[in-house]
Amino acid sequence: MPIQHDSAAHRFTATQAAGTGELVYELPKTGVIDFVHTFVDESLRGQGVADELAQAGLAYARAQHLKARTSCEFMAAFAQRHHAEYADVLAA
Repeated sequence: MPIQHDSAAHRFTATQAAGTGELVYELPKTGVIDFVHTFVDESLRGQGVADELAQAGLAYARAQHLKARTSCEFMAAFAQRHHAEYADVLAA
């Protein structure tokens, strides 16, 4: 599923005819990105959309040399499950 990044609105979105998913972030200080909210329409749940959004967000953090915080419960759980893959990006 294609993921769009709207840097002005601080969010990543995945849109299909069936619905939308989004990952919202804040930039609380220089060098830090905080993923604060993930939402996926019920019609898209269970299809890996939230995981794709998480991967896109963390790839962006890596590309921009940002340390990622995970205030969002889903993102915190995703980061824990995939810690080895994203250890270089995750804030301590």
